[in-house]
Amino acid sequence: MLPATASRVENATSEEQNRRLAAEITESIRYHAEHPEKIDRRLDELDREWDIERTLEANAATLALAGTLLGAFVDRRFLVLPAAVTGFLLQHALQGWCPPVPVFRRLGVRTTAEINRERYALKAIRGDFRRLDPTSPNPTPRERAEAASEAVMT
Repeated sequence: MLPATASRVENATSEEQNRRLAAEITESIRYHAEHPEKIDRRLDELDREWDIERTLEANAATLALAGTLLGAFVDRRFLVLPAAVTGFLLQHALQGWCPPVPVFRRLGVRTTAEINRERYALKAIRGDFRRLDPTSPNPTPRERAEAASEAVMT
């Protein structure tokens, strides 16, 4: 059976690496709780942070293009490179692991879910979700859904 998309990289990462990344998230949240004036800047940084998927895609595209060009203009044996890279991408899509993943994870590249954990904790500290407090004594499910959707869109 294939692992769930949202957790496949974390499942394929060592517990030590997952704990280290989780500790960094926790430390950032604690720091920003003490320094709320820095939350906006950190949220901007998180918006620009490359997740593991984007990092792998850029890495694979670079290697595949280089191998194709080298194969076309230097030596056909370089075509092994794009073939290997596409095989690794398929392996990653199915299992959440391929040879570059442990390297990128050791370098601190996080999953989208890990980035979002920090993002939404900082937004909660900043008070973004206070709008969920019911304005009417008995909000309808539709009103609660609209409030929740609005809260996570900001």
